[in-house]
Amino acid sequence: MKILMISTDARICDAESSVARRMQEYGNLCDELHIVVFCKKNVIYPRPERIRIEKQTWVYPTWSRYKWCFIWDGLKTAKTILNKEEAWVITTQDPFESGVVGFLLVRNFPEARLQVQAHTDFLSPFFRAESLKNRFRGTLARFSIRRADSIRVVSERIKQSIIIKYGVPSSQIVTLPIFVDVKKIREVPPTLDLRKKYAGKSPIFLIASRLTKEKNIPLALRAFREVCLANPNALLVIVGEGPEKSKIQLLITRYQLQKNVILEPWTDDLSSHYKTADCFLLTSNYEGYGRTIVEALAAGCPVISSDVGVAREAITPESGSIFTVGNSHALALLLKEVMQGKKFQPTLPKKFDISKEEYLQQWQRMMSK
Repeated sequence: MKILMISTDARICDAESSVARRMQEYGNLCDELHIVVFCKKNVIYPRPERIRIEKQTWVYPTWSRYKWCFIWDGLKTAKTILNKEEAWVITTQDPFESGVVGFLLVRNFPEARLQVQAHTDFLSPFFRAESLKNRFRGTLARFSIRRADSIRVVSERIKQSIIIKYGVPSSQIVTLPIFVDVKKIREVPPTLDLRKKYAGKSPIFLIASRLTKEKNIPLALRAFREVCLANPNALLVIVGEGPEKSKIQLLITRYQLQKNVILEPWTDDLSSHYKTADCFLLTSNYEGYGRTIVEALAAGCPVISSDVGVAREAITPESGSIFTVGNSHALALLLKEVMQGKKFQPTLPKKFDISKEEYLQQWQRMMSK
């Protein structure tokens, strides 16, 4: 099986990155894996035309001058790889720009099969309302989804939305979640204790997220302001970096939460935070998956989440709570329940608790379908 992947993740160009290592694992499951990566010339990596990261895995950066050149540059690069006489599988990381490249390729290479992946809940009204760019991408997604031979989604929410919106048969859609190393999270001993670090603060709530608009951290701050009126010792720890950081800092000051909200820099090792917090919060407007929900539950931390991504699949009444997207008052009520001593018994549903070997087997079957 020969696979051509169209990706938007420039980290693949760094052979030492975790993303590149994951591509190596995928490459070991097929005869050849060729990855065309959309990236601009100003990324910090070296600029070879082709990078070999494993004996049967190659990466081809587009080195585009502008983002709007990605489709043209990706198409041009991919055409130098494919062979018209061979039955390639073309898989695109999203149904947007890379999805369009995939469709244009299968028109020129009739033996190829197109798989479009959807990692973002692009059919959420909050996704479209966020920006003109997202509305345009929604149009691209409608175009590529309807022309795909198969579709990979990361949650049942996206699968059902595609079935309802586009009438795609269920058999044409494969649900393969994002892999989370649950065993590692459970077994790694905590190296940090939030309760000791912030002694005197209780309960301690945790957010771990990119600080971007769709994560809606301001919603958490509005709800937490209500909580702190009843319990001035409550603490919210926000771990993350992103373009919304300065706005969040201003809101913390405006709401007079300087003693109750702590901003910590991002870390890839969140296990200790999950294991020593009293509750994890996710307040996003939309999520394709919501990996931190799975990670928190794997660590034994209760979760309060907006109704996005895999929230309904992963969170049970015993392990946490779900509130309507954008409803700060509903969130505040749930936070107060924790503050008043509501007990949870966090457990992770079996469908999320799989080994790396099982996950790779599912990936291989998906690509062969």
